[in-house]
Amino acid sequence: MQIYAWKGINFKGKRRSGTMEAQDTRQVEAFLKRLRISDYTIREAPKDLFSGISALAPKISVKDIMLFTRQFSTMIDAGLPLVQCLKIMADQSENPTFKSMVRDINNSVQSGATLSDALRKYPAHFDSLYCNLVAAGETAGILDTILKRLAEYIEKAEKLKRKVKGAMAYPLIVVGVGAIVMLVILIFVIPTFQEMFEGMGRELPALTQLVIDISNVVIHQWYIILPAVIALAIGIRKFLKTELGRYLFDRYSLVVPIFGDLTRKVAVSKFTRTLATMLQAGVPIITSLEIVAGTAGNKVVEEALNDSRAAIAEGRPLVDPLLESQVFPNMVTSMIAVGEEAGALDAMLLKIADFFDEEVDAAVETVMTMIEPLMIVFLGGTVGTLIIAMYLPIFGMGAGMS
Repeated sequence: MQIYAWKGINFKGKRRSGTMEAQDTRQVEAFLKRLRISDYTIREAPKDLFSGISALAPKISVKDIMLFTRQFSTMIDAGLPLVQCLKIMADQSENPTFKSMVRDINNSVQSGATLSDALRKYPAHFDSLYCNLVAAGETAGILDTILKRLAEYIEKAEKLKRKVKGAMAYPLIVVGVGAIVMLVILIFVIPTFQEMFEGMGRELPALTQLVIDISNVVIHQWYIILPAVIALAIGIRKFLKTELGRYLFDRYSLVVPIFGDLTRKVAVSKFTRTLATMLQAGVPIITSLEIVAGTAGNKVVEEALNDSRAAIAEGRPLVDPLLESQVFPNMVTSMIAVGEEAGALDAMLLKIADFFDEEVDAAVETVMTMIEPLMIVFLGGTVGTLIIAMYLPIFGMGAGMS
């Protein structure tokens, strides 16, 4: 399919122009004749500036996917055909990358593919959870309801992610500012004191000498330190991409002081809401657990969910492997057990998710409250130590004169 731009004169003698997606110019000509457009010209629309250069092309955000899902649900609910819905959303989008993706999905659907299969061509934007829910909605004839639930799920998941990022951003910013302040002192301030101390002819205190040595290393051997720091960062990043590295990081992230409680509550909220959404859509629990495990974002939680899937396949209840994993709080496993016995597991999971969303809010506030004084102590202690180290020889000289 190609985008064509046309210009012409309508039956009232007024100039009109527009664009149309078509296989060739003959389709455009037939369309213009139906509109009674005369003296027309047709040409291929110029390609977007970023077409073919993926690095420069506008990115598709989570907000784009969320709006697409919500608008799609509304139009399907209004009774519009699937192809027409996709065409309207493609035409309305201001993001050329997103527009191109929706047009390609529309072309696949027109060629006979199901919507879920068309979406699977873009796993970076429509994950297995999204595609399987859409497939379930298509099979059950409740696509509008499924899309509405998906939009709500994406919105809540994104809100949760923003809260966690906000909690993590503050200490990183403070540590970064602290590192810059230390570098400025070590590079520009310490050498001034060093020149003054060299004329004193006295042995410097150990702390002062240590700070001066560090300053000299930073100033004169930065070409060794910088590559070493970069190599260390690359090495840690590569290790965390391995199965062992990712598992160890995820394991300790659940027990690390201050942040461990927040990480655990986020994991519980995400798992319960995702599984509830799958079950409400009518997806079998074993399939749901397989998909939820793949989207858990934590290897320890993923392992617990895979064990649960194996247990259910053997006829055991879901709650047993969750208890054995010791990842989920007792309240969560108790409520899941009650939900299983009552045959209302999806409703119970949603209640757990709503509760832990509020718990995440409280945990974020607690983290911010605890981190603020710790960061102040860190900055004050670091800068204070450097200042004291520089003034120790001066204090010693004053004591000697007395």
